[in-house]
Amino acid sequence: MKESTPEIHKKEARKAFSFALITISSSRYEKYGDSASPEEAEDLSGKAMKDILETAGHKVSFYRLVSDEKISITDAIFAALESSTDIVITSGGTGLAPKDLTIESITPFFEKEIPGFGELFRYKSLEDIGTSVILTRAVAGVIKGKAVFCLPGSPNAVKLALSEIIIPEAGHIVRHIRE
Repeated sequence: MKESTPEIHKKEARKAFSFALITISSSRYEKYGDSASPEEAEDLSGKAMKDILETAGHKVSFYRLVSDEKISITDAIFAALESSTDIVITSGGTGLAPKDLTIESITPFFEKEIPGFGELFRYKSLEDIGTSVILTRAVAGVIKGKAVFCLPGSPNAVKLALSEIIIPEAGHIVRHIRE
Protein backbone atom coordinates (compact mmCIF):
# COMPACT_ATOMS: atom_id res chain seq x y z
CA MET A 1 0.00 0.00 0.00
CA LYS A 2 1.26 3.47 -0.90
CA GLU A 3 2.08 5.88 1.96
CA SER A 4 0.11 9.09 2.24
CA THR A 5 1.82 12.48 2.10
CA PRO A 6 1.39 13.09 5.88
CA GLU A 7 2.95 9.68 6.61
CA ILE A 8 5.92 10.50 4.37
CA HIS A 9 6.37 13.92 6.01
CA LYS A 10 6.22 12.40 9.51
CA LYS A 11 8.76 9.73 8.59
CA GLU A 12 11.20 12.36 7.30
CA ALA A 13 10.73 14.76 10.24
CA ARG A 14 12.91 15.08 13.35
CA LYS A 15 11.76 12.98 16.26
CA ALA A 16 12.90 14.95 19.34
CA PHE A 17 12.12 18.56 20.14
CA SER A 18 12.66 21.18 22.81
CA PHE A 19 9.50 22.43 24.50
CA ALA A 20 8.67 25.53 26.54
CA LEU A 21 5.91 25.14 29.13
CA ILE A 22 4.01 28.11 30.54
CA THR A 23 1.39 27.65 33.24
CA ILE A 24 -1.07 30.52 33.61
CA SER A 25 -2.66 30.67 37.05
CA SER A 26 -3.01 33.74 39.25
CA SER A 27 -3.75 31.71 42.39
CA ARG A 28 -0.77 29.40 41.88
CA TYR A 29 1.48 32.36 41.03
CA GLU A 30 0.41 34.20 44.20
CA LYS A 31 1.33 31.12 46.24
CA TYR A 32 4.55 30.02 44.48
CA GLY A 33 5.83 33.03 42.51
CA ASP A 34 8.67 32.54 40.04
CA SER A 35 9.05 28.78 40.37
CA ALA A 36 11.80 27.09 38.38
CA SER A 37 9.85 23.88 37.78
CA PRO A 38 6.31 22.48 37.86
CA GLU A 39 7.30 20.40 40.89
CA GLU A 40 8.27 23.53 42.88
CA ALA A 41 4.91 25.12 42.04
CA GLU A 42 2.87 21.98 42.72
CA ASP A 43 1.69 22.45 39.15
CA LEU A 44 -0.05 19.18 38.28
CA SER A 45 -0.68 20.09 34.65
CA GLY A 46 2.87 21.37 34.18
CA LYS A 47 4.27 18.21 35.76
CA ALA A 48 2.04 16.01 33.60
CA MET A 49 3.24 17.84 30.46
CA LYS A 50 6.89 17.59 31.49
CA ASP A 51 6.60 13.87 32.31
CA ILE A 52 4.77 13.03 29.06
CA LEU A 53 7.24 14.99 26.94
CA GLU A 54 10.35 13.56 28.60
CA THR A 55 8.97 10.00 28.46
CA ALA A 56 8.44 10.52 24.72
CA GLY A 57 12.10 11.56 24.31
CA HIS A 58 11.62 15.33 24.18
CA LYS A 59 13.32 18.02 26.27
CA VAL A 60 11.65 20.67 28.40
CA SER A 61 14.04 23.61 28.14
CA PHE A 62 11.84 26.38 29.55
CA TYR A 63 9.24 26.56 32.32
CA ARG A 64 7.44 29.59 33.61
CA LEU A 65 4.52 30.10 36.00
CA VAL A 66 2.68 33.40 35.44
CA SER A 67 -0.43 35.16 36.65
CA ASP A 68 -3.52 35.61 34.50
CA GLU A 69 -2.50 39.08 33.35
CA LYS A 70 -1.96 40.07 29.74
CA ILE A 71 1.55 41.51 30.26
CA SER A 72 2.71 38.49 32.28
CA ILE A 73 1.40 36.11 29.63
CA THR A 74 2.93 37.97 26.68
CA ASP A 75 6.27 38.45 28.48
CA ALA A 76 6.45 34.70 29.13
CA ILE A 77 5.50 33.84 25.55
CA PHE A 78 8.14 36.11 24.05
CA ALA A 79 10.80 34.87 26.50
CA ALA A 80 9.96 31.31 25.43
CA LEU A 81 10.06 32.27 21.75
CA GLU A 82 13.52 33.82 22.22
CA SER A 83 14.80 30.62 23.84
CA SER A 84 16.07 27.57 21.96
CA THR A 85 12.68 25.91 22.16
CA ASP A 86 10.90 24.43 19.14
CA ILE A 87 7.34 24.39 20.51
CA VAL A 88 5.59 26.48 23.19
CA ILE A 89 2.69 25.13 25.22
CA THR A 90 0.58 27.12 27.64
CA SER A 91 -1.90 25.67 30.09
CA GLY A 92 -4.61 27.61 31.85
CA GLY A 93 -6.51 30.82 31.31
CA THR A 94 -8.52 29.54 28.35
CA GLY A 95 -11.96 29.58 29.93
CA LEU A 96 -14.79 32.08 29.66
CA ALA A 97 -14.32 33.88 32.97
CA PRO A 98 -13.32 37.55 32.74
CA LYS A 99 -9.93 36.68 34.30
CA ASP A 100 -9.16 34.10 31.56
CA LEU A 101 -6.92 36.12 29.23
CA THR A 102 -4.62 33.58 27.57
CA ILE A 103 -6.40 33.51 24.22
CA GLU A 104 -6.82 37.29 24.04
CA SER A 105 -3.16 37.79 25.00
CA ILE A 106 -1.61 35.34 22.54
CA THR A 107 -3.76 35.04 19.40
CA PRO A 108 -3.12 38.62 18.19
CA PHE A 109 0.52 37.55 17.67
CA PHE A 110 -0.31 34.49 15.54
CA GLU A 111 1.23 34.82 12.09
CA LYS A 112 -0.71 31.72 11.08
CA GLU A 113 -3.46 29.88 12.93
CA ILE A 114 -3.71 26.09 13.22
CA PRO A 115 -7.51 25.83 13.50
CA GLY A 116 -7.53 22.04 13.15
CA PHE A 117 -5.86 21.71 16.55
CA GLY A 118 -8.71 23.31 18.49
CA GLU A 119 -11.30 21.46 16.44
CA LEU A 120 -9.61 18.09 16.98
CA PHE A 121 -8.99 18.78 20.66
CA ARG A 122 -12.67 19.53 21.24
CA TYR A 123 -13.71 16.46 19.23
CA LYS A 124 -11.42 14.21 21.28
CA SER A 125 -12.59 15.85 24.54
CA LEU A 126 -16.26 15.21 23.80
CA GLU A 127 -16.16 11.67 25.19
CA ASP A 128 -14.62 12.83 28.50
CA ILE A 129 -16.48 16.08 29.19
CA GLY A 130 -19.53 15.93 26.95
CA THR A 131 -21.10 19.10 25.65
CA SER A 132 -18.92 21.14 28.03
CA VAL A 133 -16.45 21.15 25.12
CA ILE A 134 -18.21 24.29 23.89
CA LEU A 135 -16.45 26.16 26.72
CA THR A 136 -13.03 24.98 25.55
CA ARG A 137 -11.07 27.67 23.73
CA ALA A 138 -7.94 25.62 23.01
CA VAL A 139 -6.06 27.16 20.05
CA ALA A 140 -2.75 26.89 18.24
CA GLY A 141 -0.77 29.01 15.86
CA VAL A 142 2.68 30.06 14.70
CA ILE A 143 4.63 32.98 16.16
CA LYS A 144 8.20 33.78 15.10
CA GLY A 145 8.61 30.43 13.39
CA LYS A 146 7.51 28.36 16.38
CA ALA A 147 4.31 26.47 17.11
CA VAL A 148 2.35 27.75 20.10
CA PHE A 149 -0.42 25.67 21.68
CA CYS A 150 -2.82 27.13 24.27
CA LEU A 151 -4.43 24.42 26.39
CA PRO A 152 -6.93 24.37 29.22
CA GLY A 153 -5.35 24.04 32.65
CA SER A 154 -6.67 20.64 33.70
CA PRO A 155 -4.25 17.69 33.89
CA ASN A 156 -6.61 15.56 31.77
CA ALA A 157 -6.75 18.23 29.06
CA VAL A 158 -2.97 18.54 28.78
CA LYS A 159 -2.52 14.76 28.78
CA LEU A 160 -5.03 14.38 25.95
CA ALA A 161 -3.58 17.23 23.88
CA LEU A 162 0.01 16.08 24.23
CA SER A 163 -0.48 12.32 23.92
CA GLU A 164 -3.05 12.26 21.16
CA ILE A 165 -2.34 15.38 19.09
CA ILE A 166 0.79 17.44 19.78
CA ILE A 167 3.44 14.73 20.19
CA PRO A 168 2.22 12.64 17.21
CA GLU A 169 2.21 15.75 14.98
CA ALA A 170 5.20 17.69 16.41
CA GLY A 171 7.66 16.66 13.71
CA HIS A 172 5.18 17.28 10.94
CA ILE A 173 4.27 20.74 12.29
CA VAL A 174 7.84 21.89 12.94
CA ARG A 175 8.94 20.65 9.53
CA HIS A 176 6.28 22.70 7.74
CA ILE A 177 6.90 25.82 9.83
CA ARG A 178 10.61 25.72 8.97
CA GLU A 179 10.24 25.04 5.23
